[in-house]
Amino acid sequence: MGDPALIRFYRRVARAYGEVGLGFKIAIVAVLVVMTTAVGIGMVLSIPADHFKKAAPAPAPARPRNVLRWSVALVRNVFGAVLVTLGAVMALPLVPGPGLVFILLGLSVLDFPGKHAMQRRLMRVPGVTRFMNDVRARFGKAPLILDDTE
Repeated sequence: MGDPALIRFYRRVARAYGEVGLGFKIAIVAVLVVMTTAVGIGMVLSIPADHFKKAAPAPAPARPRNVLRWSVALVRNVFGAVLVTLGAVMALPLVPGPGLVFILLGLSVLDFPGKHAMQRRLMRVPGVTRFMNDVRARFGKAPLILDDTE
């Protein structure tokens, strides 16, 4: 089912986390909140203003991939999956955070067919667009341009 060494590692981490004091647990959560917020803001600011207006990029012709390209693709997809998972948790009731925005950012990092249509659908949610444009305005970036013809 799973790698026994990996399962033992997770059990040790969970046991160690259970043994630390409340102050240390709060510090861990605070650091994670600051880190995810910084990553989210950085990603929102790095998106070109016309990113959601462009047509979906044409698939690249198949070419041999080397180990480095596969590794980069793997890291990107794992990072995207983590962001989508964080967004799904933040989208739950009573959990603070811009869940749909993190899902959108995670989708932008992932590599799968149909992701552009999913991103555009999420951008049609007024709260997502408003949040992203508010963050961009706070840092002097142009608002996102959306294609309203859909």
